[in-house]
Amino acid sequence: MAFTAKNLSAEDRFLAAILHCANQMLSIYRESPRIASIFAAQQRWLMAHAGFALHYGYPDDGRSGLYSGRFIDFAVKNDIASRNTAAAFMQEMLAYRFLRAVPGPDKRTRYLEPTEIAEQHFIRWLVAHMMILDSIDGGKRADKISADPSARMAAIQPMIAKAIIGSEAVRNPGPTFNLFNWANSGGLVMDYLISRLPEFPRTAERVVIGPLSLREIREQFMISNTHLKRLLTQASNMGSVGWTEPSRKGDFWLSGRFILEYWNYQASKFAIIDAAAEAVLGPAVRDEPQAQHISSKVP
Repeated sequence: MAFTAKNLSAEDRFLAAILHCANQMLSIYRESPRIASIFAAQQRWLMAHAGFALHYGYPDDGRSGLYSGRFIDFAVKNDIASRNTAAAFMQEMLAYRFLRAVPGPDKRTRYLEPTEIAEQHFIRWLVAHMMILDSIDGGKRADKISADPSARMAAIQPMIAKAIIGSEAVRNPGPTFNLFNWANSGGLVMDYLISRLPEFPRTAERVVIGPLSLREIREQFMISNTHLKRLLTQASNMGSVGWTEPSRKGDFWLSGRFILEYWNYQASKFAIIDAAAEAVLGPAVRDEPQAQHISSKVP
């Protein structure tokens, strides 16, 4: 049986998986900032998922094929982006050579498909998440996908996209998460902050993560000083982050409420991914209670 969000969010040792996921996303960014910028804010991440799913065949839609008009209508209908933002995203993906034109059934329509590099990075994203799920219950999801990655991706990704787009828990996990994840590069900054967690006692009001170098963050994620300070100031005014001494001195801390928003978001996302994997690959582990998987296999 696939994990549920409730299962994962209730398990203290899910923190190890969360930290690993945050570090995986940061690793992808460091290797390829341009492709990773797609994951750097929720709107772009949702548009990328929508584009892949439309190309492969959106569940219950009865057709496949990606073209600008269909993508823009889909983004607007599902409250992902405005028409102008969706159109600009498509042009950016073409300019970066993450999309290319291909022949289609209607010569009047310019059909598009993801390029190999775009597909490879999305497969990497998928396999990374499967490896994390496997580390929890000892399953072989990642191996099964790696045996035929393109075909597995085409089958699993549209299910993930549909569930994510329809999930309030993923799209709106809380005010501080939303603040970071809707800002340019904010998702990467948030992953970085979470990756610094030494531990997370659930009753803790705050967790200190040590000294924070704004310069290091700016240089690493190519974010302006003004934008970064504004983001942290807004989060500080919400009581979600701060420094142990006045005037941004001392160690940096994250509030327990903020960490739980991130925790519950990851639990909901991983449950969606696991459900899609089970539908395509079959049960990861057979004939064992799910609770036992979590308690006995988390690294």
